[in-house]
Amino acid sequence: MIDGYPYVLYHAKEQDPRAMISGSEGFYQSMDSRRSVRAFSAQSFPREVVENILLTASTAPSGAHKQPWTFCVVSDPALKRSIREAAEKEERESYNHRMSDEWLEDLRPLGTDWRKPFLETAPYLIVVFSRSYEIMPDGRKRQNYYVKESTGLACGFLLAAIHQAGLVALTHTPSPMNFLARVLNRPENEKPFLLIPVGFAAVECWVPDLERKGLDQVSVWYE
Repeated sequence: MIDGYPYVLYHAKEQDPRAMISGSEGFYQSMDSRRSVRAFSAQSFPREVVENILLTASTAPSGAHKQPWTFCVVSDPALKRSIREAAEKEERESYNHRMSDEWLEDLRPLGTDWRKPFLETAPYLIVVFSRSYEIMPDGRKRQNYYVKESTGLACGFLLAAIHQAGLVALTHTPSPMNFLARVLNRPENEKPFLLIPVGFAAVECWVPDLERKGLDQVSVWYE
């Protein structure tokens, strides 16, 4: 106990530098093969895989350890259709009226449009909600901290876990996303953050041949 709160001693495992380099390189190579896909197989897989993915996501750090997120997992066909219909309605409006010419030009190489069939094809949809506050049993509101940052970190862990499980995903952000709270009947303290279809890639799944920025473009070292 420290100041009346339970603590456990964290044992850092000492590793050989060569093993550290090899392990970090292997993880990088694995994650570098990750791609966002829009062509999913309808093939299902055990629910336990999704449960382990969500548990991994929930190991992400969060402000004051509040873990201000809710992962809603949708596999019901009727609900998936409702989500697709509502998402396509918003996306059609965005592509036709809301997006700037520059935005549309940047999207053109990715081949996207307002049609989102993957929202029905993928066996699971994980809808991530952020919780700006908690509702206590007596009705009081208790604040959460760094909600967007914490939920974003959890989503990063979530995507890594999905890839590690041999699955594919897409970070879908129909805007505005308020329809997700309505369709899934979520409480007032939850706001839609991200919509992630999860499954296996379709047999014929084409993805853009992207080139990621090099280390010198994404990092600055002060030595």
